[in-house]
Amino acid sequence: MSLLNVPRLILASASPRRAALLSQIGMTFEVYPSNIQEAEHQHDTSPEVVTQRLASLKARTVAERYTDGIVIGADTLVAFDNELLGKPDNDEHAKQILLRLSGKCHNVVTGVSLFNLKKGKEKTWAEVTKVYFRNLQQTEIEHYIKSGETSDKAGAYGIQGKGAAFVQRIDGCYFNVVGLPLASLVEQLMDF
Repeated sequence: MSLLNVPRLILASASPRRAALLSQIGMTFEVYPSNIQEAEHQHDTSPEVVTQRLASLKARTVAERYTDGIVIGADTLVAFDNELLGKPDNDEHAKQILLRLSGKCHNVVTGVSLFNLKKGKEKTWAEVTKVYFRNLQQTEIEHYIKSGETSDKAGAYGIQGKGAAFVQRIDGCYFNVVGLPLASLVEQLMDF
């Protein structure tokens, strides 16, 4: 049973975390990844603009394959010192990212786009959560990288996994840091 009376939801993402979040709140949905190359669309602009642009592109790309329902596109980035940090290229890159975030605050920004296929209408927004890391030891960073958790996550950590031990506190939506701001998503779906 779905939390909302939405006829058909399509998640334009291969992220198991986003799918798990939607399932957690009882949403029924289909998964159809957009497979766009995110790095090609990350230009020098604000993280809110970049994530909304990518979320919209994902939703619109998948919307071309359907005739009814609502497509959800989402993109999450970490912003630190006016730099966008996506997924690390390799273990050394993950180490550099985590050393930079150690003892500091960064923003996690998720852009979300809803595309109503029947109405041809789109709603796009960005959610920002501040995340404060404690001071990290180099050995624990190396141990964390060996766990394999860093490879497919923006900012090289997952707050819902072992990376939770790095986080002192957050200001904002926890689920946004995982990859999908559930409260604002439900509000927007209700208005949509």
